[in-house]
Amino acid sequence: MVLKAESEPPTRFAAVFELAGTANKGRLLLLTPLGTAVARAEWDSDGAQLQMANTVQQFPNLDLLTESLTGIRVPVASLFAWLDGADQPADGWIAELSSLDTGRLTVRRVSPAPAAEIRILLNTKPEKKL
Repeated sequence: MVLKAESEPPTRFAAVFELAGTANKGRLLLLTPLGTAVARAEWDSDGAQLQMANTVQQFPNLDLLTESLTGIRVPVASLFAWLDGADQPADGWIAELSSLDTGRLTVRRVSPAPAAEIRILLNTKPEKKL
């Protein structure tokens, strides 16, 4: 996964990730390319928790956790839908689902500023729904 934002200063975030669950309850592990854990996030209907090194932070929801982690508020419910092949709208975001069958997803935030892009390369191809 790579996230780029045209913020000041520009943001670039790259990590290998393991994602399990849904937008309502799940966990995310971010790893360096060599496999060292960088961050672990867990969430459910009661809130979200981010663990980095020896620090644990609590958030009221996953969207605020992603904003704290990356500097960009990522529409997590839509991201799960996009990974599942559904073209779910999200204010200011455009998903390119045409390469999902090859394990690639690109989403762009066009508003509000700063513009941002998330590129995801999946190890497994999502199953197409009939």
